[in-house]
Amino acid sequence: MLEHAPIMALLLDADRRVVRANAAAREYFAIDPVRLPASLVEVTLESRLFEIVNTGEAEATANLVHHRRMAQAHLIPGPGPGQKILFLSDVTELRRLATVRQEFVANLVHELKTPITSLRLTAESLLGDPLPKDRRRFAERAVKEADMISKIIDNLRQLGDIEEGALAVDVTRFELDELVNDSITRLAIERPMNIAIQQGVALETDRAKLVQALANLLDNAAKFSPHGTAIDVEATVTGAEVVISVRDRGPGISPEHWSRVFERFYKVDRARPREAGGFGLGLAITKHLVQVLGGRIWTEAAREGGQVFYIALPREVLTAT
Repeated sequence: MLEHAPIMALLLDADRRVVRANAAAREYFAIDPVRLPASLVEVTLESRLFEIVNTGEAEATANLVHHRRMAQAHLIPGPGPGQKILFLSDVTELRRLATVRQEFVANLVHELKTPITSLRLTAESLLGDPLPKDRRRFAERAVKEADMISKIIDNLRQLGDIEEGALAVDVTRFELDELVNDSITRLAIERPMNIAIQQGVALETDRAKLVQALANLLDNAAKFSPHGTAIDVEATVTGAEVVISVRDRGPGISPEHWSRVFERFYKVDRARPREAGGFGLGLAITKHLVQVLGGRIWTEAAREGGQVFYIALPREVLTAT
């Protein structure tokens, strides 16, 4: 039973040497059965496990330094005199998900608290029977805050639908340059646009989802670029992919944030006003939309300054006209 159990099991003798290891443990720690019996540290390369066995802790969490993982350890008496069985479960992913869940709740509370507080203060001001000119101003403020809350909820609902695979992919054929120009026109971005798109390229994918993903990147570039500076949009066929890039001329993003900017509610600068920096959901939605289309997304620092975001779609969905 232990040999084929999905949990790792190590049988230790009275001298705390590993006598036997089941299949899960052998695979995890790359144990050669011929080398057994051997010391626990020699077999696992983890001194923390030796500490647990040495102190006789029945249950403990082990930070596996060599493997860069987290494990839950259970120590019970073995079948023979002085023997013990050490059970180990890799809980790295569970701990990560727990942390993500805690951060999500904390971020959601943070994002909702400000508009709800403002909405309540506005309502209290209206209860005070203000002057007609002030009444309209308070009412407009209440509508604005309610719209912000609604937008957060709509974005979260869309993220949930994407992650659950509830969004259908409607494949159509369209010109890539037409899609980019249409997206720029719809957003009405009041700043110079440098567009460089390889001619004679058509895509066969979900146009609406790609439009939304591109619009999020363009909107993000406009928010974080100095007024009047240009935004560069390029699209080329590179090997097995078509790559679309959007470059701003803002302050840029430090490399340690590059992978995290696509997390929901993640903000590089939390001091930035909500109206200017959004809710931290746009890039998360963009990432999931691109993944639904079978592509990938990433960001890098632009050589001439600013930040550039890339969307790469697989070559097989691309057709030359």
